[in-house]
Amino acid sequence: MTVGWSRADRHLRSPRRSVPTMDYKHIASTVADNLLNCSKDQTGWKVCKKTNEVTVHWRPSTEFPGNLYKGVGAVNGSPEKVWGCLEPVPDGLRVKWDNNVKRFELIEKIDDNVSVCRTVTPSAAMGLISPRDFVDVVLVKQYEDGTITSNATNVEHPDCPPKPGYVRGYNHSCGCFCVPIPGEPNKTQLLSFFQTDLGGFLPRSVVDSFFPSSMAEFYSNLAKAVKTLKDN
Repeated sequence: MTVGWSRADRHLRSPRRSVPTMDYKHIASTVADNLLNCSKDQTGWKVCKKTNEVTVHWRPSTEFPGNLYKGVGAVNGSPEKVWGCLEPVPDGLRVKWDNNVKRFELIEKIDDNVSVCRTVTPSAAMGLISPRDFVDVVLVKQYEDGTITSNATNVEHPDCPPKPGYVRGYNHSCGCFCVPIPGEPNKTQLLSFFQTDLGGFLPRSVVDSFFPSSMAEFYSNLAKAVKTLKDN
């Protein structure tokens, strides 16, 4: 069944909300619950791209007039090593290998697991997509089976208004799941979820072709980055 939204959580659909600090934890927790449901829900997905590293699926988003994309692939590396490349922290490894992340900034640390961050992306699709920035609340959560996750969605923050030179984009519930594979401690199943309103006035055809290719590149570059860690 496609994941739905309760009346109490429908405010998460709004891409332009001002959030009191006390609500960031609730929003992040709700996103984590919805992504966990998405990770278990096998209905309605259609394959749109397949490579050696990942199979990319899509289905209509329940949060905005666009698509929810899911990547499913296995990475040679322990969940801890894979997570080390994905961890959403300033000066982390991700800005070094992910071509779609130019800069990652901490706006406010809410607690040890929840933060508000700004991600800056470069131009893409041969310049058709201009530089963007995204402001999200991010929850890092680990489950009892050892799965490590990032869970994020767009918020507004008084310290990070829209900035000249960047189109403000809006991530809806998105994140990554680093899932241990039983019996294979040096291999990780990686689930990734993207549903992003890029903002601006992009043709739908550009958006629909960008995400599957971008996700395939994401998995390929991640695998190379983890291999580098393993070899050191």
